Amino acid sequence: MKLARAIHFDESDMNVFHAPARTGEWCISGGFEFSNWGDGDLVGKSRQAFANGWLGLETFGRVTFVAVTQIEPEELEALEQGLAQHFVDLYGAPNVEAALGVARDEITQMRDLCDDHGVNVLLTVSRELSEVGVREAYRVIEPQEADLVQFAVHGDTG
Repeated sequence: MKLARAIHFDESDMNVFHAPARTGEWCISGGFEFSNWGDGDLVGKSRQAFANGWLGLETFGRVTFVAVTQIEPEELEALEQGLAQHFVDLYGAPNVEAALGVARDEITQMRDLCDDHGVNVLLTVSRELSEVGVREAYRVIEPQEADLVQFAVHGDTG
């Protein structure tokens, strides 16, 4: 079973998102956050979150890149509960039990996306507003084999 974790290559996410996700936290698309948005909402850091931010499931911050990795069933259950609680706290779901099905669906959608790819594959998301709502597209970045020369330290031992 696979899901994706937030990964940072530099500090840019700290500057472009209102609330950046923490490196290593589990992530989903989180496109539901934008379901009622219009062109007027797409400004500044909010636009960046809409355009290409994955949603972290611990901080509920955003990140540009995620890496596919294995997840244990116990971790998955905790994520579902946490996301359901987020739906209660932020979106007015009546209780965790009522929100749990939607939380599971959101995480299952991300699991399905990740199951199509190998471990360490990087994913990006891009969104646009359309007549029927938010459209999402995903980009896959395969890991590159590193040449030993990239890791060798050259110098004089004398």
